[in-house]
This record gives sequence, C-alpha cells and structure tokens, in this order.
Amino acid sequence: MTNAYDAFDADKPLMLRCACGQDHAPGEHGQATGSSEEELSCNFMEASLVKALFPVDSVRRSFLRAVGANTARAAIASVLPMSALQAMAQDKGPLEKKDLKIGFIAITCATPLIMAEPLGFYRQQGLNVQLMKTAGWALIRDKMINREHDASHFLSPMPLAISMGLGSTQVPMNVATIQNTNGQAITLHVKHKDKRDPKSWKGFKFAVPFEYSMHNFLLRYYLAENGINPDTDVQIRVTPPPEMVANLRAGNIDGFLGPDPFNQRAVYDEVGFIHILSKEIWDGHPCCAFGVSEDFIQKNPNTFAALYRAVITSSLMASQPKDRELIAKVIAPAQYLNQPETVIAQVLSGKFADGLGNIRNVPDRANFDPVPWQSMAVWMLTQMKRWGYVKGDVNYRQIAEKVFMLTDAKKYMAQAGWKPPEGAYRKFKVMGKEFDPAKPEEYARSFAISKMNPA
Repeated sequence: MTNAYDAFDADKPLMLRCACGQDHAPGEHGQATGSSEEELSCNFMEASLVKALFPVDSVRRSFLRAVGANTARAAIASVLPMSALQAMAQDKGPLEKKDLKIGFIAITCATPLIMAEPLGFYRQQGLNVQLMKTAGWALIRDKMINREHDASHFLSPMPLAISMGLGSTQVPMNVATIQNTNGQAITLHVKHKDKRDPKSWKGFKFAVPFEYSMHNFLLRYYLAENGINPDTDVQIRVTPPPEMVANLRAGNIDGFLGPDPFNQRAVYDEVGFIHILSKEIWDGHPCCAFGVSEDFIQKNPNTFAALYRAVITSSLMASQPKDRELIAKVIAPAQYLNQPETVIAQVLSGKFADGLGNIRNVPDRANFDPVPWQSMAVWMLTQMKRWGYVKGDVNYRQIAEKVFMLTDAKKYMAQAGWKPPEGAYRKFKVMGKEFDPAKPEEYARSFAISKMNPA
C-alpha cells in the first residue's frame, strides 16, 4: 500500500492536499483512508517535520537523492520522539473544542508553542491551532481576559498578577508550563562600551517588555545590588520587544533587559552590545510561560489535556541541544519570529558574538525546562511586594500553588518520556544570595533598596 504521507520519496511531491482536508494527493484518498490510524499518524508526523525542515520541495527531493531515504529517516527518528507521541495520543477523551487560538509574542521564549505548529505536535493531538502573533503583553493580557484567545504565551509573572487583579480585571489564570529558562540579557548602546560598571549608570533610560515580567524584576534586582535605585536613579519604561532595537538605535534608551532574539539582533545590527546574560544574574530563572484561564480548563478538560501534551512534547524536543539548529530554521519564518536564521541560531546554540569583539560559547544561554516550580512563583511575588506592585499581606504559598500547575506538568512530562523532578519548592540563588521559599516575607524585607518599610 502506498504511503500517502511519504516524506522520504524523492520522486514524489509533498505538497498536494485532498478535498478531504488531508495532506495527500486526491487520487490517493482511498489508499490513505485504508491505512491504520496509528500508521497514518506516524507517517503524518514524519512528513510534518520534513516539511518544516525543507519547505522548498525541490530541496527536500535533492537531499533525499543525495543521502537516501533510510539515512534521512534515521535522522528524523533521532529528533522526533514518535513512541512517546503515540503513547500519549492513545490516552485521551473526546475533545470539547478542536479549533484554538493561541497568542504569542515573536520572541525565542515562545519556541515550544511556535514550533509545535510546523512540526505537527498540535495536529497529532487532534487540535487545529491558529497561532496569533500579538503586538505586546498588555494586548496578550486583554485578549486572554476577553476570551479572544484560548491559551497564550505569557510572561511568567503575568498569570500571578492577573489572578490577583494587579493592573487588570481579576481573572483566575494558570501557568501550565514554563516556556523557557534563561534566554534574556542586558543590552547597552554601543556608545556605552566604556561604561560597563553599573554604578556609572545613574541617569540611564532602560526598556523592559512589561511591568509584570522577569525582565523588570531581574533588571531592578541587578541595579539595586549595584547601588542604583531603579525608581529614582534611572528610568525604566515599558517597550514592546520588537521595538527595543529601534529605540536603542534612535537613542531613546541607553539599554534594555529584554528577550531574545532582540539582544542578538542589536549586536547583528551593530547598535548594541551584550552587557550580561540573564543567566549570570540567576542561572535557570524562568521567563515566559504557557498559560490558560481556570475557566477554559473547567469547560474543556480533554482539550486542555491534549494541548498540554502537545506543548510538553515540544518542550522536550526544544530542551535537546542537538535539535536547536533545526528549531532555529523552523521558527525563523515571517509568520513566526521574522528574524534572520543566523540570529536565532546564535541564541539557541549559545555560540554568539557579544558586540565587544568576542565570540562566546554559553550552551545554556537559552533553555527550555517546563517545570513550573512554585518557589519561582513565590520569588516573583516577593519582588512584586518589594517594589510596591502589591500592598498588604501576601499569602505567597497559596497563590503560588493555585496558579503554578506543578502536579499537572509532572504528569504530562512523565507521559512524554521526561523524568519529572521531585518536590515543589526548589531553592536557587540570585546573584549569589540564596532564596528560601519558606521565608518569603523575610526575604522581601532583607534588601537595602526597596519600597517596603523596614521590618
């Protein structure tokens, strides 16, 4: 029987769509429907990956003629966890909603959510996902609150803030997974190459993508540890990530703590240099998240589970350094990041020019660990308290455990072949100072530079 999805046939185009809506030639409709569901599913997944890797069909066919189908298939098998995908697909109930809109900002932090579309992870779970490129974080928030998007790429602190009614209407929101860890930097204008000491930054203007962002909290932390009061000694303004490089070029800002690929794009355009990677402030820090409303989960439990499976599977692939070159190719196109592939590859591989004449090699510059540690949520809440974003008493543990869905993440990680970690309140260090999640109020009051009154 002919394989209607055979991506490894060098003599066959991989671009015809049948009237039934499936990716096969109209004349092969009967053959396709005669295959087993499992076989069709496997073949479709392979074809999706090959399509993403070789969007120009003539290039795919030339490659296959050069290396042979078996070699190509072995390479695909090393990248795509087919057995885990098939096992997960069997454990599902009927979907309440198949057509979904998922919001995202065009940054590398959204890699798992983005790549799941061209690589077929959503469709493997029976979902028809429309990725909605969105201009800024306030719009992401509003579209989720107004139910225009079913799920979204979030900054990790945003679901906490929305759930608490900070800066918006109060709506229960959840962090299902962390999308990325590390992957940010402080980038300065090239005119400041002689001002590498943060203590010399009084009067500087900085950009961050949103108030309720790790970027804002990490920049404030870094400045304060160097004796700079972020509220009185510098200006911090909210700027959508795609506008950061243009503002740096125009001299409207002196620097930004922002997401990639814009740190690397500033270097690529020769308007900025990378002062410090965010991993050098807190190695392993969370940045962005995949989130949904509590209402969506309650009304669409099977759809949510399918979406969770797709995103976790995508995160597992994104976490593998060997797959980063492929991923850079998949997420670079205009409908996704719309950036030069070389810029994204530098970010994901960790081998990059820093704008100071150096080529650095930091393999975990950007990483993709999906665990929504509740201790991370507690740390974010301490910084909201420290800088006056939240007033009065905060029930840190209750909010963290309500919003960060750690138990669910571990469940689906295990199904995807990922060994889930133990515990919920992992300890970590920020600029050498250990954070004890059991003593959040004490920690929030421990800083010399803060909006909180001393204890």
